Amino acid sequence: MEHWQYYLRGRLLELFGFKPQAIATYSAAMRAKPDFLRPANRIAYLLASQDRFAEAEPYFETVLHADPGNAVAHFNLGFTLDKRGQYAKAIEAFREATRLNPKIDRAWYGMGLSHAALGQHENAAKALHEAATLQPMNPHAWYQLGMSYHTLRNPEKVNEVVMHLLRFDPKMTRKLIHDAERSDLAHLVKDLVV
Repeated sequence: MEHWQYYLRGRLLELFGFKPQAIATYSAAMRAKPDFLRPANRIAYLLASQDRFAEAEPYFETVLHADPGNAVAHFNLGFTLDKRGQYAKAIEAFREATRLNPKIDRAWYGMGLSHAALGQHENAAKALHEAATLQPMNPHAWYQLGMSYHTLRNPEKVNEVVMHLLRFDPKMTRKLIHDAERSDLAHLVKDLVV
């Protein structure tokens, strides 16, 4: 029961914003019961939330070693790897997350961004299309999808994305029109006040 006491104390410390103390308390819970995964997951999350991605990675890997079917942990590992510029490894982690849970839109989105960072724009567009389809009101996914189509020199697909995005986020539509160098579509947002 000692491991639960440490874990619950860590949750309280985390709740009140005492992140370093929470990490230390979660570490004590792990020492008390090494196969108790919850504290490893919380430590990884707290470290990642402080942009300490290199430190977070082994904790996510610990969780995945014990629970390889955890789609969210695969996503979290992918996010951590992406933030460290390890895009190929991030894609692997995101791909596993989407294999385990095809509806995890943020993993599709992360995979698309990682592919784009590697210059793999066709793969980026496919992944971003999945993300945008799963979250049809996510302006960031639609914007990135539009930029992938722009990079692929597919103006018809850029048009489709612009028309979809215009329905719910005119400001992001304006940004896409500008960044995709589509001045021919500027009339759609000319009256928008920023």
